[in-house]
Amino acid sequence: MLKQILFIRHGETEWSRSGKHTGRSDIALSEQGESNARGIAGRLALVRLEHVFTSPRQRARRTCELAGLGARAQDDPDLAEWDYGDFEGLSTAEILRARPSWSLFRDGCPGGESPGQVSDRADRVIARLRQLDGSVALFSHGHFGRVLAARWIGAPAETGQRLILDTASISILSYEHGDRAAAGIALWNSKSCDLSP
Repeated sequence: MLKQILFIRHGETEWSRSGKHTGRSDIALSEQGESNARGIAGRLALVRLEHVFTSPRQRARRTCELAGLGARAQDDPDLAEWDYGDFEGLSTAEILRARPSWSLFRDGCPGGESPGQVSDRADRVIARLRQLDGSVALFSHGHFGRVLAARWIGAPAETGQRLILDTASISILSYEHGDRAAAGIALWNSKSCDLSP
């Protein structure tokens, strides 16, 4: 039975630091992002991981490599970031100047994905993970991770708007008392705690 999911958001990029929406663009980690990703390795060292999956985007794959798990990782296209379509490379402030009432988690992106499409991807990931045993690490992205966590607890994708997720953070999705009917968030947006069992 699946024990826990460690969700790792990739390290900082120049675009994440400046607040630009980065979906399909394959942006590299910044120097700070590489340093943060190396720090993840020590935090994961005491966790026994049976499976490791990563988004195909280089920022997630490189974070996985620097965390010491690159050789074990399998690419999963469903772990890619939200496709921002026409809003790719724009900050929220820039988007709101043109569309003052816009909300990513409610409206999605023209030319990109809707909240329902991202929710469907998250549901596919969850369905596959529930077929696995042990602990799993996922290396992915901020907005997708927020939707994944919302869907894990049975909430709509829009709930992800309330779940802040920093770069190079670790979150844990699990079950209360091992009960599959009691999916929960055991840790969220952590950048410093010990993950040892």
